[in-house]
Amino acid sequence: MTQGGTAPGGRPEQGGPLTALAGLTTRGRSFLAAGIAAAICAYVLGQGALLRVGLLLAALPLVCAAVLYRTRYRVAGSRRLSPGRVPAGSEARVHLRMDNVSRLPTGLLMLQDRVPYVLGPRPRFVLDRVEPGGRREVSYRVRSDLRGRYRLGPLQLRLTDPFGLCELTRSFSTYDTLTVIPRVEPLPPVRLTGEAMGYGDGRQRSLALAGEDDVIPRGYRHGDDLRRVHWRSTARYGELMVRREEQPQRARCTVLLDTRGIAFQGTGPDSAFEWAVSGAASALVHLLERGFSVRLLTDTGDSVPGEGASGFAGASQESADAAGLMMDTLAVIGHSDGTGLSPAYDLLRGGNEGLLIAFFGDLDEEQATVAAKMSRRSNGALAFLLDSDTWGREQTDVPGPPDRTGERLRMLREAGWTALAVPRGVSITELWREADRQRTHVGVVSGAEGRS
Repeated sequence: MTQGGTAPGGRPEQGGPLTALAGLTTRGRSFLAAGIAAAICAYVLGQGALLRVGLLLAALPLVCAAVLYRTRYRVAGSRRLSPGRVPAGSEARVHLRMDNVSRLPTGLLMLQDRVPYVLGPRPRFVLDRVEPGGRREVSYRVRSDLRGRYRLGPLQLRLTDPFGLCELTRSFSTYDTLTVIPRVEPLPPVRLTGEAMGYGDGRQRSLALAGEDDVIPRGYRHGDDLRRVHWRSTARYGELMVRREEQPQRARCTVLLDTRGIAFQGTGPDSAFEWAVSGAASALVHLLERGFSVRLLTDTGDSVPGEGASGFAGASQESADAAGLMMDTLAVIGHSDGTGLSPAYDLLRGGNEGLLIAFFGDLDEEQATVAAKMSRRSNGALAFLLDSDTWGREQTDVPGPPDRTGERLRMLREAGWTALAVPRGVSITELWREADRQRTHVGVVSGAEGRS
């Protein structure tokens, strides 16, 4: 991503003469004050030589400011981010380039870029004389442990005179945006409930309708196998009709992220909410790579990417594009003002959601009941339950999940969820494997009971 340019007239933006006077340094203001004081004393004492010294002292910073103000440097600046989207805790490199597009060489230039405080200190570079048509390239690194979108720029040039009496700052108008997405952990390829509807070995095919007499035919196309001709429909419509081909059924998965502010305690990169956001991002990327049609849903009922009525990332959408859109959404997602999960439940009960993976904050009894009912419209339900009170304490004070969390887990499991508690310090990869072990154990026990 590259942006750059010059201000009107081919120069960075600059102010009027008052701006030039405001650019006087401490040394320049001292010279001006000393000159005025000397002139006043010369007038009072009638000393002509002192008056000339005073005028010289006062005129020197004013002349330097005027020269800097009239400087006709024409420079173009550009910025390139590599990459433009980085996970939290990773570094991105910013490349700056300055081109002298005028016929005159520049003097000593100080280049600085505006960056938010969370990305690190403001970078500053001193550029030597740039010849006509020449260029200078510099770079610096930025890093943030907090996800979000951060504005870089605009670039600023600081011009100074040889005496250091005046310093002017001229700014470009363009800027770039760095997107810091949640951390994504690679998840193992376990087989979860609902994956039988996916691509690969577990895919299934379905006809439009089940019965032979109810098959919905389509018109014959060149190259169709004549053995697929549906003669009854051909006689009815008066044209050659064939049976509709079997269609691969794309697996669906909904990732539900609880963003209620009352459900989480603590802030910062190590908080429970940030763990939930990172876990949701890891699950989304993993499922998209496995060929699932994925939707990101929040407790408020908002879904991403929102293509079509279902809101799922369809088969026509590239996995990388879908993942990028969801990561951009998770980069800026924050706490909602909602108090319940009913909006999400209302959206989920509208159809078959396939696999449902939820990241819940603290649930009271009422919201646990609502969450338990969500599993009815899915082919498999997996829940990660975070206890905000536990995450808010010191790690050494947390021997295990509290009784309240255990009660909520029991309610979810009785409703058909594969539910796991999320203690402080655990990784999503460990819990992902544990979820597969729990599901396999439940399946074996159920099969044994069925044979008995």
